[in-house]
Amino acid sequence: MPQSTRQARSSAPCTESRKQANGTTVSNTKGSRLDSQASISDLFASSKYKDGPTESPTKRQKHNHPSTPPREVTPLTPEVITPSRMYSFHNSNGINNGGFGGGLVTNGLPTNGMFMKKVNGANRGPQFAPHTGAKKLVVKNLKTGTKTSPEAYANQIWTQVDAALSAIFSGDSSPYSYEELYKGVENVCRQDRAPAMYRKLCEKCKDNVIRNLRDPLRETSSLSTEAFLEEVAGKWTTWKSQTLTILRIFYYMDRSYLLQSSTDPQIQELGIMQFRMYVFSDPQLQTAIMQAMCNLIEGDRLGKNDAAQNDLLKRTFSMFHKIGVYAKFIEPQYLEQSKSYLSDWKQDQNNIDDLAVYVHAVNQLVAMEIKRSGELGLEGSTVRDLTKLLEQYLLQERVDELVDTTLFAPLLVNDERESLHLLYLLLQRNQLAERLRPAFEAYIVKAGSEIVFDEKREGEMVTRLLLFKRKLDNIWESAFQRHEGLGHSLREAFESFINKTKTGSAWGTDNPKPGEMIAKYVDAILRGGSKAIPKPGQNLEDAENDDDEVEDEDAAISKELDQVLDMFRFVHGKAVFEAFYKKDLARRLLMGRSASSDAEKSMLTRLRSECGSNFTHNLEQMFTDIGLAREEISSYKQMLEDRNKKPAVDLNVNVLSSAAWPTYPDVAVEIPQDIQKATQDFEKHYKAKHTGRRLTWKHALAHCQLKACFSKGFKEIVVSSFQAIVLLYFNDKSTAQQIGYKEIQAATNLSDAELTRTLQSLACARYRVLSKTPRGRDINPDTDTFSFNAGFWDAKYRIKINQIQLKETAAENKETHERVAADRHFETQAAIVRIMKGAKKMSHSGLIAEVIKATKSRGVLQPNEIKKEIEKLIEKDYIERGDDGGYSYLA
Repeated sequence: MPQSTRQARSSAPCTESRKQANGTTVSNTKGSRLDSQASISDLFASSKYKDGPTESPTKRQKHNHPSTPPREVTPLTPEVITPSRMYSFHNSNGINNGGFGGGLVTNGLPTNGMFMKKVNGANRGPQFAPHTGAKKLVVKNLKTGTKTSPEAYANQIWTQVDAALSAIFSGDSSPYSYEELYKGVENVCRQDRAPAMYRKLCEKCKDNVIRNLRDPLRETSSLSTEAFLEEVAGKWTTWKSQTLTILRIFYYMDRSYLLQSSTDPQIQELGIMQFRMYVFSDPQLQTAIMQAMCNLIEGDRLGKNDAAQNDLLKRTFSMFHKIGVYAKFIEPQYLEQSKSYLSDWKQDQNNIDDLAVYVHAVNQLVAMEIKRSGELGLEGSTVRDLTKLLEQYLLQERVDELVDTTLFAPLLVNDERESLHLLYLLLQRNQLAERLRPAFEAYIVKAGSEIVFDEKREGEMVTRLLLFKRKLDNIWESAFQRHEGLGHSLREAFESFINKTKTGSAWGTDNPKPGEMIAKYVDAILRGGSKAIPKPGQNLEDAENDDDEVEDEDAAISKELDQVLDMFRFVHGKAVFEAFYKKDLARRLLMGRSASSDAEKSMLTRLRSECGSNFTHNLEQMFTDIGLAREEISSYKQMLEDRNKKPAVDLNVNVLSSAAWPTYPDVAVEIPQDIQKATQDFEKHYKAKHTGRRLTWKHALAHCQLKACFSKGFKEIVVSSFQAIVLLYFNDKSTAQQIGYKEIQAATNLSDAELTRTLQSLACARYRVLSKTPRGRDINPDTDTFSFNAGFWDAKYRIKINQIQLKETAAENKETHERVAADRHFETQAAIVRIMKGAKKMSHSGLIAEVIKATKSRGVLQPNEIKKEIEKLIEKDYIERGDDGGYSYLA
């Protein structure tokens, strides 16, 4: 810009009036100089003008601001201060700081629109005048220090750290704060001097471990086991605490330099490594530490340690794990010591006299070793090897003694389930429980055979077998944990001794006796109900006479029948059971002696499910005959009522099919006329209704109900047919008349055996309706006489006089068995003929297999028995033997 223009624009001074705080008015004129500047407060102070409102400072116009040349200052004349300017104050630089009408001093420079405010539409003077020209920035009171080299700084920090470490190792407080030390180490590491400081730290720690840990422990190595190990554990605890403190100081180094280093271990690893290297690996200390450890372990095994010693042992093993010497030094030493201890223990238990005592001792030893392994924190490899040692010394080398029958049987005899369970668990550790099967089977067969062939207690056979089976089942479930192999042994052993035969025994045949006894036991249960179920230690006869009530009779009977059927499954000769069961069932049905019809049908259903419909066909037919007989007698009585006939005897007849029912012998007896006529009338009616049928009367199975007149009143007496015939004979005799035995026998035509037991039941039992002379319980045919006891009295109106039951004789029992054997022969021959008729030709082995398959439902036949039946059929020309050893059917 031309100089003339600058001078022309600078010739007009700027005038401003200020108001002093004391109210006086001062007029100043400021000229603009090159070296004068406005302060920061001057630049940003607000301005007020006396004429009109001010314009917003944000609304500015752009102007060029030329340099302002020096000018003269013209004095101003005083002027009157208006009220609007009364309270306008100025700072020392001439800037208006407030008020209602003040303006901004512009140092006499011309202003443009950018720094002007409009007042009543007119531009006022400039608010800011920029400085032109170069200026120098001066910093006052600047502190400058001398520059320190990184090496000197690192040495300084290490001096502090070294002093702190010495205090830590000696147990004193650090002279420097940990934060200050941490920052110093961090700065050194940031200067790439971490390796040098780390080497110094290693040397410092090494010196401490040797001087403060190893050397004092060497001096105490001659102390007792407990005291020395306590010192070692204490030194290790102290060193761990010191290592953690060191880590707090060198944490930055540990997380930066050492974490990435492949050669230098971190702080905690360094502490462990130095303790292992300079303390544990010291020959003198290592020997003492190992010996002390072994002594404490031995004391624990012998039960000599107290709680403090066991705690010390745990802390010692924890130290071994931490310093990393367990696998190389501790585990081999521990296993070697365990091997020696187990060998000595085995020698102490050289002879096993009591298997229960031995298995309890072994179980306790194993439990203690496993418990100690957990408390000491032994690794899995140690526990595994220790378990192998236990199994080797306690089990594998003595397994033959553990399964010996002579040692094993007493545990079963005494029902020592806990000892049996411990023995099973011990053997099962090596899957050796199967080795118990021979001893288990041998005991069952021996004990069961003693029960089966005990002729003196033959009546208790089934009861004892059931108790024996329950005992073994409980042992199998609780002690042997339902082991599958031992369960098979239990069933096989029962099947073996139950089907044993004894030729020349009391029953005179080679048929198994249990089949017969099971049938008789079922008969007692079905006759007597739940009261007939023997209690533990009670025989069958006592149970039948027991009057104790059972809460749920049906459930008790069903449970007992299930157990009997379980025993029945082991019986091969089911034909023997069938023969005796049919005989007893017939007696129950004909005499109405079943305790529960539901129980009878339930047993029949069980037998059908177990043996098939062919086995129960005749038994079901017996129930059918009883139902048809009721319908038949009901029809007969209806016929008599329709014809207005009233017979002298109320007759009830059971018509039975001879094929389904047992064979009963005909007993000769003289029937009274009234009964004779009634039976003839029924027979005539039956034959008229069913042509071609023949009736055979079995009077020995009949029973009667009589009405007797005594001097004290009438009584109803329920008796058998033979008892009724004898009593009716006394109707025509006077009360005082004595009748001899021979006369009664001639009138009744009864055999001596039947008449004797009949008279005995009427004159010598509980209800004596006849009087015998002389008195006594035995009948003498030569001297005894009988008369009607008119003075008989009993509180009950209806009296049942039981017949004296004749015990089954050996001859009768033998006859039944022989009949079963004969039927068995015929069944076998019939099966052979049916098979050959269908096949025409068959080999010997094939025929044997087919016959066994066809007859297995009624019992398993032996091949030699089948061969005998084949020979009989060849003699009878049913089959013939071929040249190849096979058989051909002859039409």
